[in-house]
Amino acid sequence: MAIRKPTAPADKSAAMAEILASSASGSEFKVGALIEGTVVSVAGNEVFVDIGYKSAGTVGIEEFGGEEVVPGAKVTVMIVQLENDKTGMVDISKRRADEKIRWEKIQARYTEGSVVTGTVKSVTRGGLLVRIDDVEAFLPGSQIEVSPVKELEPYIGQTFEMKVLKISNERRNLIVSRRELIEGALAEKREQLLSTLQKGEIRKGKVKNITDFGAFVDLDGLDGLLHITDMSWGRLKHPGEILKVGDEIDVMVLDIDRERERVSLGLKQTQPNPWDAIQEQFPVGARVKGKVVNLTAYGAFVEIAPGIEGLVHISEFSWTKRVARASDMLSVGDEVQVVVLSIDMENQKIALGIRQTQDNPWDTVQERYPVGSRVKGKVRNFTAYGAFVELEEGIDGMIHISDMSWTRKVNHPLEVLKKGEEVEAVVLDVNAKEQRISLGLKQAQTDPWADIAAKYQVGSVVKGKVSKLASFGAFVELEDGVDGLVHISQISEERVDKVKDALEVGQEVEARVMKVDRAERRIGLSIRAMSMTEDEVKAMGEGSAEGGAETAKASSGTADSFGGLGAAFDNAFANVEWQPGN
Repeated sequence: MAIRKPTAPADKSAAMAEILASSASGSEFKVGALIEGTVVSVAGNEVFVDIGYKSAGTVGIEEFGGEEVVPGAKVTVMIVQLENDKTGMVDISKRRADEKIRWEKIQARYTEGSVVTGTVKSVTRGGLLVRIDDVEAFLPGSQIEVSPVKELEPYIGQTFEMKVLKISNERRNLIVSRRELIEGALAEKREQLLSTLQKGEIRKGKVKNITDFGAFVDLDGLDGLLHITDMSWGRLKHPGEILKVGDEIDVMVLDIDRERERVSLGLKQTQPNPWDAIQEQFPVGARVKGKVVNLTAYGAFVEIAPGIEGLVHISEFSWTKRVARASDMLSVGDEVQVVVLSIDMENQKIALGIRQTQDNPWDTVQERYPVGSRVKGKVRNFTAYGAFVELEEGIDGMIHISDMSWTRKVNHPLEVLKKGEEVEAVVLDVNAKEQRISLGLKQAQTDPWADIAAKYQVGSVVKGKVSKLASFGAFVELEDGVDGLVHISQISEERVDKVKDALEVGQEVEARVMKVDRAERRIGLSIRAMSMTEDEVKAMGEGSAEGGAETAKASSGTADSFGGLGAAFDNAFANVEWQPGN
């Protein structure tokens, strides 16, 4: 800085008179007032300035900021103190005067809400310091961009337009916002865009954000929602499978809510719908190759073309296997051969079948298992009414409980068979359409009743064990599993009120054959008849065969005569459903 020596004014007396005249009023001499003064001299680091007051003031030379100080030069200063306690001189400041002048210019030029231009100077706590017309302004970090900013250093040195949020007279600074200008511009652009958007048109956009349910696409100022269901004609688990932030894509406007400023977009709608030509591409009966993309409890979804999926129901997995869950047969990612079973264009559904790609073994089951043929198999499962026998993988035959024994009444198949047991049976019926084969276990064995009449003649003595007690008598198991019934009236010569008082299960007894009914498969026995004579037995047999009351009277003439035994057995049989083994 060049400092010049003071020079005497041309007309000192006139100048002093002017100052004194100005000072005479004294109205402008107060703390904080701006006064124009004249540099009188420079001594060291102090500059003496005459402001027309009773004494000159001093200003530190550093307040001139490197400017050339020339005696006689005019300078505007601010009165800080009218009389310094130590020097007795007036305290003045050029720096404060300059700041006040600049601030007054800012106040005159800008108001809250006005737009200013400033340059970022540095990073400060919570934001950036910006210089606007030599005035320091604060730009909060939340007001820099529309979205949060993590790194502030890259903004240093950049010049932006900003909006004045607040003017602080106390601190003499500004609080500004760049975000409000951006949002305002975006709002204006958004409003203009909303007024021109039309349903069905295709627009370019940029993927701004991705969520689990879709993606937000920036349409140059307006964000639209692209839902995951409108991204692809095929199956998507997450939008990230086909999109990433920053991707530029073409989307179709699906819906517009101008009042709420919401736009729904579609990506798949910009591409041909594969369902439009599905019937030509995949006619019913066509055999195609596909990939398993999803498994459910009721079936598997198979993608047979991009965007085209069909369902293979568990009932269409196999001709013979009973599939409980799709996951028992397939896994996601498996490639399979399928046949198109049906197409529902309205609901965009395709039914597929896997078993149709294989020969149906039931089509030839009658040839392999003709009625009357003998077959072997293992007992696979039971029901209350029968047992299933596996003839080959996936082909079962069912033995009904009525076809398990010639001589016993079977109440449950477990009485005769065991799971895993190998049995021989006869094919009784084949229904390929219903996929059913009826088998007979007893039909594979000799019927003991074929010669039962010859073996158990009326009047003959037989031995056996009591197998079951009933209110009307006791069943006695004879050989070959044949049971005979001892009526309660034929247990003893004495009157028997309760069968259990005279006999017990497992007890060995001897009895005479009283009645043989081959058609009904019934044998009537009498323990009481063991004490009869041959003539009585003969007469009893005749009476039993005739079954008439007159014969009974002729034989004995009593109500308990053996000649009426046939009727007694018939009455007993009529009161109970009795078959061999009951």
